[in-house]
Amino acid sequence: MQGKGSAVYGKTEGSSSDFDIEYHAAGQIAAIRSPRDPYGMNWTQGKYLWGTVLGEYELDAEVSRRYLAGRSGEGDSLEETYVFRNRTDFDIFTAGTGLGICTPFPDYYTEAAVCMTNCCNTHIWCGGRSSYIMALRMGGEAPNLGLVLREGGLQGYSVERMEFTSGREEELSNHRGDFILHPESFHLGPGEAYVFTWELFWFRDKEDFLKRLLSTPDFVNVAADSYLVTGKEKLRFSVRICSDDREERPVIRRNGKELPCLWQDGSCSDDRAAGEKKRSCTWQNRSWTVQEEPEGTGEYQYEIIWKGRKSRAAFLVKSDPWELAGKRCRFIAGKQQFREAGSHLDGAYLIYDNETHRQYYGHRNDHNGGRERVGMGVLMAYYLQKHPDAELERSLENYLSYVLRELFDEETGEVFNDAPRCRDYIRLYNYPWMSRFFLELYGLTGNGDFLERCYRCTEFFYRSGGGRFYAIGMPMYESVRVFRREGRTEQAEKLLAYYREHGDFILSCGKNYPAHEVDYEQSIVAPAAIYMSELYLLTGDERYAREAKAQLAVLDLFQGFQPDYHLNEAAVRHWDGYWFGKRRCLGDTFPHYWSALSGYAYAAAGMWMDPAVCQKKAENTLRAVLSLFGEDGTASCAMVYPMSVNGRKAAFYDPWANDQDWGLYYALKYMRF
Repeated sequence: MQGKGSAVYGKTEGSSSDFDIEYHAAGQIAAIRSPRDPYGMNWTQGKYLWGTVLGEYELDAEVSRRYLAGRSGEGDSLEETYVFRNRTDFDIFTAGTGLGICTPFPDYYTEAAVCMTNCCNTHIWCGGRSSYIMALRMGGEAPNLGLVLREGGLQGYSVERMEFTSGREEELSNHRGDFILHPESFHLGPGEAYVFTWELFWFRDKEDFLKRLLSTPDFVNVAADSYLVTGKEKLRFSVRICSDDREERPVIRRNGKELPCLWQDGSCSDDRAAGEKKRSCTWQNRSWTVQEEPEGTGEYQYEIIWKGRKSRAAFLVKSDPWELAGKRCRFIAGKQQFREAGSHLDGAYLIYDNETHRQYYGHRNDHNGGRERVGMGVLMAYYLQKHPDAELERSLENYLSYVLRELFDEETGEVFNDAPRCRDYIRLYNYPWMSRFFLELYGLTGNGDFLERCYRCTEFFYRSGGGRFYAIGMPMYESVRVFRREGRTEQAEKLLAYYREHGDFILSCGKNYPAHEVDYEQSIVAPAAIYMSELYLLTGDERYAREAKAQLAVLDLFQGFQPDYHLNEAAVRHWDGYWFGKRRCLGDTFPHYWSALSGYAYAAAGMWMDPAVCQKKAENTLRAVLSLFGEDGTASCAMVYPMSVNGRKAAFYDPWANDQDWGLYYALKYMRF
């Protein structure tokens, strides 16, 4: 144990043909493998050994393990128990991140071939008594490793990031770090003990993992169509508990207040509520259904108490997305547009610091006057197509003047990295964003000059090697359709030829993704999935359809189904807060706005395959990003989710409004309101 107490690791009881475990000399686990894994993947790799206890209290830890025989059709599992004992003469109260257990899953990025077979996307749910980890191999091939809590409770997790060693700062983005699980806070008198147990098991896929959860005794499973509801939608979810106990009745609380419940026998937990027909939930056959009219926007935290143990779920209620977008656009125009005649930045949309209530600019790439911040102009142009507003139109005109003066060469189609026409960093990512900006301006104005600019920008991108680059947001399908519709047939066919060459390169790579600014990530896979779908829609070539399905399968591995609006269908990302945020904090960003790319991918797929399934997936993914936008028009570039990162307090929305407006744009464009 690293802290004031001590830890003793006992031998594992029994044997199993389903686990190949290697142990450190002190008894800690050094490797976890499946004998049936053709790749021999080690599911525990990191700074700490598996099960290392970190604590600031004088607690002794006794760690024991035993193999449990599998139930029908299932393999064996490995049970680990941690007994924390107070051997002092004084009471001990734990709190926050003061006690943790290390679970270092190999969640890191390197060359794609290694990621596909020997790394995993780790989906963590610290939901009190009903907590779990679903670790999915990045290539999706079984076996995958699951962890479900059996005794005790988890309040959250922290991350210890790996230090970079190559001298490249960019390497910081590639390793998600070691996960430290924090047991719920507890109080122990002298001589008392707290028992904490989890079970490790192999599973095939997400569906199989959920099946295991639903068969875990006393596990409280929450399921909802959406954890972020908008406008006048109702809050709806179900609770299912695996138990044969027909006498025990659960209690549900919303933001600390117990909800009245109608039981199967006709009785009600609150007679007054029953008489007034204000029951919020019903309980039948060990399944609980909750439906409420939200009392207003904001967070709705639900606590489910079963046999004295607490589990939880988190929902968020937001305004109608178009209303939210209107507030956001007015905030951008009023607070984030720089106005100073004669300045290179005149008309630019800049970062806004919600703490100091000031604009911010820095020539550092992710803080400058170009790049991702073009998303503010794209959002404005799209919003105005649906909601004309003279003041916002003037703001957009000023921004367009800035773009044409400082960021774009109308003759060549070159996109500059920053004002004034700065070439100190050549970045292909900038081109699709500028192409989309001009395409949305055409949709707003009908002015053909914007199509010409869009074409020249796209052509420059492909002349500069864009056909071998997984750029974010190239409007393939939309641009070809618009150019054809407007009679620009020759340009449309030239664009399609570029797109097909690009698509054929992606086809040739398959899952062997080339490294970009990060070695491997969700926003490399998402463009591949999007472009395959859009090329199939444009050409009918079945090769693109087959590859789209393969790319979507990999993309889905980045997304979990935890019952929390921060996490549910939000793709794993863990470096953006460092590059784009004021706090410059590494660590899981749930949500991050580029999670919307996964929603875009499913929306594109829904135009030709399983429309109901794909659109629902798209909807939930796109909703997730809306929590980054405030009801007053403010915004945050990232929510750093863990309780702490490298010992630094986290769990915060970064104060900077920077690049997040792409998420709102994609939500408006591809959600069905």
